[in-house]
Amino acid sequence: MDLEKIALFDMDGTLCDYEQGLMHELNPLASPEEPPFIPFYRDIPDHIERRIQLIWKRPGWWTELAPIEIGFHVFRTAAEIGFENRILTKGPSTCPAAWGEKVIWCRNNIPTDIPYLVTITEDKGLVYGRVLVDDYPKYIERWLQWRPRGLVIMPAHRYNEDFRHPNVCRFDGSNDTEMRERLQEAFDR
Repeated sequence: MDLEKIALFDMDGTLCDYEQGLMHELNPLASPEEPPFIPFYRDIPDHIERRIQLIWKRPGWWTELAPIEIGFHVFRTAAEIGFENRILTKGPSTCPAAWGEKVIWCRNNIPTDIPYLVTITEDKGLVYGRVLVDDYPKYIERWLQWRPRGLVIMPAHRYNEDFRHPNVCRFDGSNDTEMRERLQEAFDR
């Protein structure tokens, strides 16, 4: 196994449906005159942020998130090419219990036929990988800051549709050939 050929996989918004899970819990907490909140990862009002913190702390919330097939498709493709897959997720500093629940989610949802390791961090930019699969532009920019030749596969969401970078392949499922070619180029480099 070539330990330099590592593909890092984000969880929330990539392998598990953080947004849908959050909306399922968040919208019933709104007042009748409050419009439904749509997460967009910036400029979150303080009162919504406090509700999110409460949701995160509900025992089992993180373990109940639904898998995202498009993320698992990239996960399987990277393994087929020969990458060593690793989970790289940010642990919320305000909810230490989430760290353990994220590991439980991985053990319950990631196929056992593909070996993987789990790394939970507060700074994804510090973790080595040849490839990062992540949906969140802020984490992508931080990771690419230290990896000018690194490849990012970005699962397509409305909140990242305007993000562009030459090292980023935005993947929506319709561009499977491009995603596979970019992964293979990164592996062969």
